[in-house]
Amino acid sequence: QLQLVESGGGLVQPGGSLRLSCAASGFILLDYAIGWFRQAPGKEREWVSCISRSDDSTNYAGSVKGRFTISRDNAKNTVYLQMNNLKPEDTAIYYCAADKITTYGCSSWYRQYDYWGQGTQVTVSA
Repeated sequence: QLQLVESGGGLVQPGGSLRLSCAASGFILLDYAIGWFRQAPGKEREWVSCISRSDDSTNYAGSVKGRFTISRDNAKNTVYLQMNNLKPEDTAIYYCAADKITTYGCSSWYRQYDYWGQGTQVTVSA
């Protein structure tokens, strides 16, 4: 059974850091482009970042560029999202997703992704 599981969310003060993990079971993450998305209450799902499967190239939404870093650990079959200098507006449920089609680069379009995790809550508040 193909499964993605996010972890690492929690409550953090503004300016703090969290590292989210996206662990896969039943398939090899290296064979997929991986994206991170988030959804805040009352708002639409928002693309955050992604990493390609071909050359590990990365992309970031403007709102997180310079603060968030996406990376892979192939030995652990896990993708990470390091989040620094967190702001209250980063509060959301964060989801990772796997795209089996895109070979070069990675997509910011959520419908491109085939498999999704259950999400992990990130709350940034004083």
